Amino acid sequence: MLKKVWFALLYVLAANAFAAVDLNKADQAQLESVKGIGPAMSARILDERKKGDFKDWNDFMVRVKGVGPANAAKFSESGMTVNGAALPQAAAPATAAKPATKP
Repeated sequence: MLKKVWFALLYVLAANAFAAVDLNKADQAQLESVKGIGPAMSARILDERKKGDFKDWNDFMVRVKGVGPANAAKFSESGMTVNGAALPQAAAPATAAKPATKP
C-alpha cells in the first residue's frame, strides 16, 4: 500500500514538472523553470508582458530582445506555450543544407 501511495505522489510531481508554462500567465519562477531562460530573460519577458499579452509566437520573438526562431524553438520544446499553443513547425528554424562545393 505504501508503495502505491509513493508512486502516485511521484507521478503527480513528475506530471507537474513537465507541465506547460504559458508565457502570458507564468510568473518569474515559472519562466525560469524553462530551459534557457534565466533571470535577465525572464525580466525582459515580464517587462514586455506589462505592455500587453503576447498574441502569438511571432509577437513574442519580435518584442523580446534575444529571442529568435532558434531560442523560441528551444523554449517550445521545453514546454513553453503562447496562449496554450506550442511553436508551429513552420516557424521553427529550418536547417539549411550546405551547398555542395566543387573541387
